[in-house]
Amino acid sequence: MSNNTGNTVLALLTGVAIGAGVGILFAPDKGSRTREKFKDGFEDAKNELKNRFDSVSLELKDKFSLAKYDLEGTYEELVSNMSHKTDDVISFLEEKLAELKSQNAKLQK
Repeated sequence: MSNNTGNTVLALLTGVAIGAGVGILFAPDKGSRTREKFKDGFEDAKNELKNRFDSVSLELKDKFSLAKYDLEGTYEELVSNMSHKTDDVISFLEEKLAELKSQNAKLQK
């Protein structure tokens, strides 16, 4: 979720909570009834916020899981490439060693 979307949702929830609070406070009901409405509105907002938090948490877990999988794949590819390069270096050094042995054998005759 982009930061802009999160800000928009937060602003919307804040506006709903403020509007509900103002509407309840100015309603022509008894105090006990108004307090009950206010409590219900608070519970609804709390539940909505919890659901949004759970959704964002799940989304972040999925993204981190994918990033970990990508990192593991990149690591395995790097190790494989290094292994091939090591083989190339060893082959090169073996060829040079053989050339030096050949040159040394010519000098000993």
